[in-house]
Formats: sequence, C-alpha cells, structure tokens
Amino acid sequence: MIALSFTIFLTFVPMLKSVNILNKRARFDYEIIDTYTAGIVLAGTEIKSIRLGKANITESFCEFSGMELFAINTYIEEYSFGNQFNHKSRSERKLLLNKKELKTLHKSVQAKGLTIVPLKLFTNEKGLAKLQIGLCKGKKNYDKRESLKEADTKRDLDRIKKAYN
Repeated sequence: MIALSFTIFLTFVPMLKSVNILNKRARFDYEIIDTYTAGIVLAGTEIKSIRLGKANITESFCEFSGMELFAINTYIEEYSFGNQFNHKSRSERKLLLNKKELKTLHKSVQAKGLTIVPLKLFTNEKGLAKLQIGLCKGKKNYDKRESLKEADTKRDLDRIKKAYN
C-alpha cells in the first residue's frame, strides 16, 4: 500500500473586527444638514471585501430611481479569493431606508436642490455593512477657505499646548 501525503497551504487574511471607511472629502466640499444610516444590498463577495477594508466612497454619491435610493460609483475591490462569481468593483448598490425617510429625502432633494453623499461605510456589531449618508448642501470657495483656516489654527494651538506640557 502506498501512502500519499500532501500539504495544503492556506493563506490567512485577517478580517477587521470593525470597519470604518470615511469620506473626508465630503466634509470639506459639503455642508452636512442631516445624516441617516442605511443598509446596503450587497451581492456575492462584496461583504468579504468590505470586512477586509478594501472599499472607497470618496467619489460616490446617491441618486433616486423611482422611490428607491442607490449609491453610485462606490468602489468595492474584487475579492482576491473569489472565482467566476466575483462581483463588479463599481456598480449601483441599493440603499435600505424606511419609507418615511425616503420620502423626506426625495422631497428635499427635489425642492431645495440638496445632494445626498455617503459619509461613512462601516460594519455594525452584527457584522452587517451600513452606510451613513448625509443630506448636504455644496460649500462655496470662501467656505472651504474658512474651514482650512480653522483646521490650521486648531493644529497650531494643539502644537503649542503640546510644547508647554
């Protein structure tokens, strides 16, 4: 009898316990009026890539199609261990909100000309992916300069405090 032995090499990729992917550009470009937390409809291996922290929401925005809200241009990298059933990296992803929240968002976007921008992509304690969206109004150039000035003064004050302590 011939005994066959073979070894299986598995690479271990650590999953992050909690994922917080921020859209820092949104806070600079927009004045945030109201925030909502929405669930995301994900397909295939998208949640695995999110749990690995391989997603980007800096260039994304939200848009209504009928009475449904979709996140457009959200980048979720293809899962490295996926096969032919792997997901597309950029596609429309449906957001899950209550009907009341959807109606108020739809009215404010149409009437006041506001936009909906993703602020943060995170996983909750159950491991589900959530997207924090903000109802935003675009900032003018002088507002952006003012926020840069505030950040500079805050950084200078923190530096001075650290020097004296």
